[in-house]
Amino acid sequence: MELSRPNAWQWLRYTFGGRLSDRYRDWVLYDATCRTWLLRYALRTVVQALPWLIVGFVALLVFTPVPVGLLFTAIGLALVTSLYFTLTSADELAEARLVKHGFEPGTGKSVRRERRFS
Repeated sequence: MELSRPNAWQWLRYTFGGRLSDRYRDWVLYDATCRTWLLRYALRTVVQALPWLIVGFVALLVFTPVPVGLLFTAIGLALVTSLYFTLTSADELAEARLVKHGFEPGTGKSVRRERRFS
């Protein structure tokens, strides 16, 4: 079975919470249940946070006398904090994404459990 993968713009929309068409339903299930699903989830979190981190960096650089090294440290800490809080909820958030795409609640956990023990 060949999965239809979304193009870059569709993936960005999906990353920011958009719903893909039913054509990509199997890909969404794969994305939320494959062996690297947590890594994929972390990448989406970074992509979601990046625009805000860049805006914050530029605003602090322009409007404060804070050294650039300290700004990079603060932005890095913000990214790590963002990853921590979203990854601790990744399982539930992946389930919500699957439900949004028409799957029954618990599908992701069930499929990941089956794949782990098979």
